Amino acid sequence: MLSGDVIELILADHRRFEDLFRQLRDNSADQRAALRDLSALLVAHAEAEESEVYPALRRFDDVDDHEVEHGAEEHAEGHQALLALLEVADPAAEEWDEKLEDLVKAVNHHLDEEERTILNSARDSVPDQRRAELGEKFLTARQFALDAGCGDVAHVRDLVEQTKDRVD
Repeated sequence: MLSGDVIELILADHRRFEDLFRQLRDNSADQRAALRDLSALLVAHAEAEESEVYPALRRFDDVDDHEVEHGAEEHAEGHQALLALLEVADPAAEEWDEKLEDLVKAVNHHLDEEERTILNSARDSVPDQRRAELGEKFLTARQFALDAGCGDVAHVRDLVEQTKDRVD
């Protein structure tokens, strides 16, 4: 059972993304189901971080504002790569592997940076009680997004459109 610590919850999602990437690369797996799961969790995770976690972490001296803003930019890049993969209808199509690798590269880059900068700083500077409170808020916001169908291609397309200026 996971603790309610926001850092542990975020890291657990990161490991889940990695598991889903393995399924997406496995031709014997249900790749469409894995893509649906990844799309929903990736979008819900990003929305919860941006609405609940990042604003709260900006208040702590050891958490760099630039890194938090950069994290949001990388979410937008991940959404673009996700949309490109969602628009490939068939996992057997030639472009599936290319679009999948673009997504894996974008997301893994973000996970690595976020874990090394934002999360490590937060672990050192944010009190345990506050991390637990943020964990509750993160889970609530993430579940709200999941319940709203945030991984749907139309929603991802809207997100990409709304955040174009972050990536361009």
